[in-house]
Amino acid sequence: MDALRTVLLLGTALATSGSCAETALLFEPAHTEIHWTLNTVMHTVHGTFQLRSGMVHFDPATGKAWGELIVDAASGESGSDSRDSRMRKSILEAPKFPAIVFIPDRVEGAIPAAGAGTVKVHGAFKLHGADHEFVLPVQVNVQPSSISTSSSFTIPYLAWGLKNPSTFVLRVSDKVEIDLKATGRVELNGSR
Repeated sequence: MDALRTVLLLGTALATSGSCAETALLFEPAHTEIHWTLNTVMHTVHGTFQLRSGMVHFDPATGKAWGELIVDAASGESGSDSRDSRMRKSILEAPKFPAIVFIPDRVEGAIPAAGAGTVKVHGAFKLHGADHEFVLPVQVNVQPSSISTSSSFTIPYLAWGLKNPSTFVLRVSDKVEIDLKATGRVELNGSR
């Protein structure tokens, strides 16, 4: 019953113009999957990262957003201990830059009261000590007790100043593909 009430409140907040309540989505690491793909001339490398924490607040009336999604840079895994150690220490420099963070500032598009929809989340991607303006395309699916989200995007890590992991023999792409799936718990608050 609490889940149904949450969805009804969310639907009312999203449908009422001018008096929408601030809405927050709490993302839990256990319900979040972050997969990455890096192409090389010899094969494709697949791996994962772990969400440390995530809370995104937004005002449906204005589209204004704030909060952060924090990924543990040291959690990157591809199934090869030597490759993963090099990625963490030499490429991401996780001891020096332990978090990869997305900080939203605006949601473009409307989240439906129920069912599927697509929005664009504008903000800053903090990677390796630098901020990069970024737009996340996000598919949402509003369910009775939660909102499921998914996003696929490309990070131009070389253009963003990270080291090139290529070797004399092995050449890798200058971009990494990210696939993100997360389920968020909805919390409604008063207007900010």
